Amino acid sequence: MTHVVTRIHGLAQGTVELKSIGPIVFGPESILFVADNASATIFAIDLGAASVASLDVEPATVEKLDARLAAYMGCLREDVNIRDMAVRPGSQQVYLSVMRGTGNAAMPLVISVSPSGELAEVPLHDVRFSKFTIDDAPAIEDERRDVRLADDSEDAEELDIRGIHLRVARDPLRSVTITDMAYVDGTLLVAGASNEEFSSSLRRIPFPLDTKQSTNSLEIFHVSHGKYETASPLRTLVPYGGNSSILASYTCTPVVHFSLADLQPGSLARGRTVADLGSMNTPIDMVAYSKDGEEYLLVSNVRYPLMRIACRDIDQQSPLLERGDRTGVPREELPQQGVTRMANLNGSAVLMLQRDADGSLNLRPYSTASL
Repeated sequence: MTHVVTRIHGLAQGTVELKSIGPIVFGPESILFVADNASATIFAIDLGAASVASLDVEPATVEKLDARLAAYMGCLREDVNIRDMAVRPGSQQVYLSVMRGTGNAAMPLVISVSPSGELAEVPLHDVRFSKFTIDDAPAIEDERRDVRLADDSEDAEELDIRGIHLRVARDPLRSVTITDMAYVDGTLLVAGASNEEFSSSLRRIPFPLDTKQSTNSLEIFHVSHGKYETASPLRTLVPYGGNSSILASYTCTPVVHFSLADLQPGSLARGRTVADLGSMNTPIDMVAYSKDGEEYLLVSNVRYPLMRIACRDIDQQSPLLERGDRTGVPREELPQQGVTRMANLNGSAVLMLQRDADGSLNLRPYSTASL
């Protein structure tokens, strides 16, 4: 990035001091946005010029990625926690947000994966960056908890509900200040929890990052619960309809449409619930891709298989407003097993982190033609 562009984006030289790491997403000019829930801060980091592989190069397949990361970082495989994945636009370069270890000793890292599978830590010192601190984040001492299903790699409470064995995590509300991000037309969309009574929020932060944000509390009809809800934050989102709206998914597992044009700063925004993927479940990630001129949505889940939804069906779907209404948009279960995080690889493929039956985590690309 040139110094002129750096000035335009309001970046300054220094060290990015992360206390934690969560969602990551790319913006313009190879700017990587990194969320730090512990400090309720978002960093915009200039990755600088890089030699990136041609798009004709086959994307990386990395078997036993978690073991490779553990060896690279000098820790046990159980101490590797991949929080998110993003692809640098116009390249085959993959970036991972990773927590090494747990508790107070945990260390946040950004790791790149080259098309050949080579791992490298992204330096966070002596780089150009800017930051934005969220002013309505839940306080550290906020006693409220957000409940979700945990995957097998996490410590969790073991429960049996109606004959179904579940592993339940109860996250402090502060730790879900930022659950997902997307960059759309000069604005960073930030989903998560706030310190308000109606804590589920969508923030819109202009880039370059400054002191202004527009925030909407979100309300959805939760089909499994049979009522409107404003507390549980949306877990994952994806821009939709030419960036005019977003699709979001929540725990237990409604899929909801929000029109960005309808969002007025400070208002309560009501989404249109278009599907319910099933109770006692937490979505992990969502990704959109195109195939044969049609747009599709993939949703990975903790307890249910990977699901595919045709976006044309979403446009025609009236809102679900009855408890237990499982009609909604049609969805199809795909054969890929153990899918956690996903990323669109420049339209040619979808990258998937997949956990195999032996517990190993693998990075595998699937061409959009095969999905």
